[in-house]
Amino acid sequence: MMRRVSTSLANNDVQYNLRMQESKANKMNNQMGSQRKIQDLRDDPLAAGHLVRYQSYLTRVERFEQNAKTLTDQYSVSEGYIRHSLDVMHRVRELAVAGANGVYTKDDMQNMASEVNELLKELVTSANAVGPDGTALFAGTRTKNTAFEIELGPVPGSGDALITDVRYKGSLNQNDIEIDEKAYMNLNRTGNSIFWAEEQTLFADRDASAYQVKSDSVINIDGKDIKLKAGDNVYSIISKINNSGAAVKAQLDPVTNGLNLRTTDARQLWLQDKKGSALFDLGLIKDASQRPPYNLGAAAQVSGGSLFDTVIAFRDALLRGDQESIGGRVLGSLDSGVGNLTRRIAETGAQYERAQVAISRSQTNNLNTNAMIAREGDLDITKGITDMKMLDYVKQATLSTAAKLYNTSLLNYIK
Repeated sequence: MMRRVSTSLANNDVQYNLRMQESKANKMNNQMGSQRKIQDLRDDPLAAGHLVRYQSYLTRVERFEQNAKTLTDQYSVSEGYIRHSLDVMHRVRELAVAGANGVYTKDDMQNMASEVNELLKELVTSANAVGPDGTALFAGTRTKNTAFEIELGPVPGSGDALITDVRYKGSLNQNDIEIDEKAYMNLNRTGNSIFWAEEQTLFADRDASAYQVKSDSVINIDGKDIKLKAGDNVYSIISKINNSGAAVKAQLDPVTNGLNLRTTDARQLWLQDKKGSALFDLGLIKDASQRPPYNLGAAAQVSGGSLFDTVIAFRDALLRGDQESIGGRVLGSLDSGVGNLTRRIAETGAQYERAQVAISRSQTNNLNTNAMIAREGDLDITKGITDMKMLDYVKQATLSTAAKLYNTSLLNYIK
């Protein structure tokens, strides 16, 4: 009886193992080429999930670092202009001290007024400064507009048209930039607080003792929305304003029973009826069609002005030869303005230092996150080389075994 002997089974086994070795070698080659151990999500689902989260966080950290660097640039430029303004105000104060001592003639004081007028122009130039990116530094979020607008007109004692008023045309809003998870810093600066000389006070002329809010309303004071309920009386309104966090305090005038508002530091009052007409009814502002900050009630009295108001008053007093005004209110207002500029420089410097700390923190987080990404996703080159060599040895052994198997033919079984 003849018996048929087949070698197909051994051949299939050899071919299968060779294809498996080639697949593993190809995967290892891809890992070595990309230096990443995860080529597909199924390679290590848990590590792949961690890796996606780490890479997403790394992108945010890099954005935080860039935001903080942008802030430091902005603060550096802003601080330079504020310091320059402070130098201008120091010179103006020196002239005010000299003009108040009573030893100069009227002609001498008029000559001094010429220098003060030029210093006023330089102060306006600093307030309207534009940053390297072409945006206004002190206009709030209205960065494409000029922060302050000047008005020219005749002034007694001068034959030329001089600056008679400087009005803030920016906004009270500021752009927040994220420097860490849910941590923000302000990018823009508002000129009506930096270039202000005194605390501003608004005295309403209407008796508010019996006032009640007609319907649910929303008023905006210094950028803070304050909700009023129908039936709220003046004392409830005062309490809500004082507890709103706005840099403004309210009180009822003991003589006129009118509602008085006063800023807590040198800044301009910013009032608006966003819903209803509570502030208009109390005589604090004009109708809602008027935009702040120059919408204060016509009958209301206002005290406390800007640095420009102070310098203009000083210049005009010099032109009149009014030494008494210079030595009194003008000099006091100049001192207040210098103090405010000094505080603003300190604030800007503190913000700059915080931004620098944020940069350092982001750089540290960047290194730590990269280490996590490397742990989860990077290939261990030493292990990779070892595995490659092992795969090569296995392949050579498989080929050697196959060669010995193929040396056997049917003739070896014929007896």
